[in-house]
Amino acid sequence: MDVIVLVGRILFVLLFLNSAFGHFTKTEGMAGYAESKGVPSPRLATQASGAVQLVGALMVLLGVWADLGALLLVLFLLPTALLMHPFWKERDPQARQGETIQFTKDVSLAGAALMFFGLYAGAGEELGLTVTGPLF
Repeated sequence: MDVIVLVGRILFVLLFLNSAFGHFTKTEGMAGYAESKGVPSPRLATQASGAVQLVGALMVLLGVWADLGALLLVLFLLPTALLMHPFWKERDPQARQGETIQFTKDVSLAGAALMFFGLYAGAGEELGLTVTGPLF
């Protein structure tokens, strides 16, 4: 079971590591998009959200307070879904569909991150292949 959870952790964080990399290497473009969505201090918000993703993903991947890492990912995902993908504001059907997909993806990933939180918070030290036990 430990190996299955490790493989799940690796697969789960790939998206966040890739996204964090983009937040740091394509900051200007991503900040411009964030600004178009009305995000205050878009450059800082882009860098901060990249940092939250990177830290949360590494914590889950390495098993260093993985429960806290999972919560950090939830704290990234839910505001991102609401601020960056407000499908209900779109009038164009194609744009609305794209934003709906992205919104649903973020909310679904937040649910998966909450499950990781519950898994680590509940199993404690019994779940192997981690560097530390849960923080909570």
